[in-house]
Amino acid sequence: MMKHKFYAAAALGAVALSLAACGGNTSASAPASNSGSNSSASADTANMPTVKLMVGGIDKQIYLPFQLAESLGFYKKYGVKMELSTEQHGGVGAEEAMASGQVDMAGAWYIHTVDFQSKGKKVIDLVQLSGAPGERIMCSPNANVHSAADLRGKTVGVTDLGSGTDELTQFIAAKAGVTKSDYHTIAVGAGATAIAAIQRGSADCVMTTQPTVGALESKNLAVSAIDLATADGAKAALGGAWPAASVLVQADWVKTHEDAAQKVVNALVDTLHWISTHSAADIADKLPSSFVQNSTISKDQYVKALDTDKAQFLPDGLMPAGGPKTIFAMEKQNGVDASKISFTDTFTNKYAEAALKLEGYAPTTTPAGSDG
Repeated sequence: MMKHKFYAAAALGAVALSLAACGGNTSASAPASNSGSNSSASADTANMPTVKLMVGGIDKQIYLPFQLAESLGFYKKYGVKMELSTEQHGGVGAEEAMASGQVDMAGAWYIHTVDFQSKGKKVIDLVQLSGAPGERIMCSPNANVHSAADLRGKTVGVTDLGSGTDELTQFIAAKAGVTKSDYHTIAVGAGATAIAAIQRGSADCVMTTQPTVGALESKNLAVSAIDLATADGAKAALGGAWPAASVLVQADWVKTHEDAAQKVVNALVDTLHWISTHSAADIADKLPSSFVQNSTISKDQYVKALDTDKAQFLPDGLMPAGGPKTIFAMEKQNGVDASKISFTDTFTNKYAEAALKLEGYAPTTTPAGSDG
């Protein structure tokens, strides 16, 4: 999420764990397998274009398509050599690494395109992976929070001050008539640090994702007060589709790397189709074991959580109708001047449409147009 302070870059080309909303607290490596590759994957990797992509927490469920595509062998299948990395706690955020040229692409939220463009940086969304943030506001049972209106007077933990979770909390609260001065915000990260904030009582609520949500529930430390992890929950809380996980790139980079960009989108759209046609258990089996079973969650809990939230992933990579409009409304509410930015300048469906045509997949998402 957009940060007002930057984090130290993760080692590029390595896949490391991250449990924070856009930066994690662990660093164990997680080598991918290519067990899902087909005959197309036998292409000479030496002749493939190399793309560096940093993810805002690669072990988080909201970003699982990036690692899953690697595990299935889809990057190689479509002829691109992918170097995945993840941002680290105390390091540069994925979207900032992309914007500064440290990596070519970022696995991050679509909302950053508006943030960057409002500052004159032409960053676009190349393919949309999800139609909901994948977050939940988890609250201690003693906090008695059941809606955004109940946040008044509470202490709410977000990933980091100024992060996407902070902006989301502000927007949700404002829709219920609660201003930022009506509640207290603290940075708690995710994973063990977010759990500890609830456990010791320094936060009444935290906005976080799976697998932290499942860990809080399994320990009976918090319950879901506001659901942003499903399309229906996001629409109820945010007023419409809320496109979240995506691939962000600098527009100038795409102009000179059209072929590589298309190949990456081909791999991710095929991965989204695979997700839509397989069970949560099938997906978990293809991910590194450290992602789905660790000190905070068991594999059964991970699968159960993914089964509940799997519908956040779009099956076709298209920007959903109404999504940009919702994002722009939130940015305006939070004080971002997007008056000179056009909806259609922040995303493209061109590459996803070509990927669908290549595989003969029928689109199921009603795509956004010039009106968002």
